[in-house]
Amino acid sequence: MTVLASNLLADNNSAPEPCLPVPSPQQVAWQQMETYAFIHFGPNTFTDKEWSYGDTPPSAFNPTRLDCEQWVETLVKAGMKGVILTCKHHDGFCLWPSRYTDYSVASSPWRDGQGDVVRELSQACKKYGIKMGVYLSPWDRHQASYGTQEYVTYYYNQLEELMTQYGDVFEVWFDGANGGDGWYGGANEKREIDRSTYYNYPKAWSIVNRLQPDAIIFSDGGPGCRWVGNEKGFAGATNWAFLRMKEVYPGYPQYEELQFGHSDGDGWCASECDTSIRPGWFYHADEDDKVKTVEQLTDLYYRSVGHNGTLLLNFPVTRDGLIHPIDSARAVAWRERIASELHDNLFTGARFKATDTRCPDFGPDKAGDGYWDTYWAPSDGTTAADIIIRTKEDVTLDCIILQEYIPLGQRVKEFVIESKTCCGKWVPVITQEETTTVGYKRIVRFNKRTASEWRVRILDSRACPCINNIEGYYTGN
Repeated sequence: MTVLASNLLADNNSAPEPCLPVPSPQQVAWQQMETYAFIHFGPNTFTDKEWSYGDTPPSAFNPTRLDCEQWVETLVKAGMKGVILTCKHHDGFCLWPSRYTDYSVASSPWRDGQGDVVRELSQACKKYGIKMGVYLSPWDRHQASYGTQEYVTYYYNQLEELMTQYGDVFEVWFDGANGGDGWYGGANEKREIDRSTYYNYPKAWSIVNRLQPDAIIFSDGGPGCRWVGNEKGFAGATNWAFLRMKEVYPGYPQYEELQFGHSDGDGWCASECDTSIRPGWFYHADEDDKVKTVEQLTDLYYRSVGHNGTLLLNFPVTRDGLIHPIDSARAVAWRERIASELHDNLFTGARFKATDTRCPDFGPDKAGDGYWDTYWAPSDGTTAADIIIRTKEDVTLDCIILQEYIPLGQRVKEFVIESKTCCGKWVPVITQEETTTVGYKRIVRFNKRTASEWRVRILDSRACPCINNIEGYYTGN
């Protein structure tokens, strides 16, 4: 018994062991971006379509005022940390002069066939200090070879072009929409492929890993991050950053479960919540009065970033080649709204206590010190513990932010937030969603409550919890 106790004491004076699966440093950095932009732009913009058939002539692509710096300036003002461009959508038209096809900007009248949208955006991103990602549709409704091994080689070649000619890439997007009717070099037919095997995705991922080792690979099944299973921009309140990696692939039919992740998953694959600021992904003039409101965008932030995901917000570029002023103004106002609501952390200066702490280096004060790499952790084997926050005076809150130190894994399975009444009774706050997982960030909104003592009760956890941040706000919502 003495030996066991001695070992336990030694263990509890050191950091907790990782609780697998855990993210790579690149996955942690990606999630810390929180919000970034999608840009949908191409022949669809000029034909007023969402999915072109693949037969639109290159002459249709001719933006008169294209300005990638205007895009990036807008995104920076909206708080975005990066942008992903649809370099090739399902119609097969390339926004860069690919040497493997003439169905690209090189055959268009724009810039007299000398233009390169990907390069212009890359240069703008470097100038304004945000990251750039690329979307390369696996499905290609234009190429005659689609459905054969020849096309797969073509796809790999184009992927290599994008990975080598435009600097660092932070994310590569593999769309799950694959196979169906198309022009296919004039065949005008329907071609079905096996989504799980046709593209040999492991080989495509190896190309990305070799040429852009820091890039996060997106698809329904990752392996870097996953689709959230809807195009509405939110994740489930219960949201594990895990997947059963061998089961899920681009085009995964049980996509609804991606909203929640797999609690028993064997790989780290956090959710990316994609949606458009308008109903459509591409620009349509008749949607100018249908841009999401500041209130709608704010709610999506709390249900994406605040549900252990990231938010990928799409901006459809106009036929002029610009982000529409309505979209720009709305996005900037949204950013200002979030910054205002989450500006004053009312737990600043509060005392943090806990029912269990492994040692002073992992004390409860570490959850309130504002540093990412410090965290509260109880003893090994403790899967339920409380952390109590005492403010100097009564504060009114309607929102509390919780964060786990995810380099050691996602641990919390269930928690509750309470406040203490003047009679000394602990009463749970009233929220409209379950309080289960935390992960990188969980923002819990609730009916406003005034108190000087607050308690976060970890009711169940996969291993001893590691909480690196607790903040309290009054948003007025």
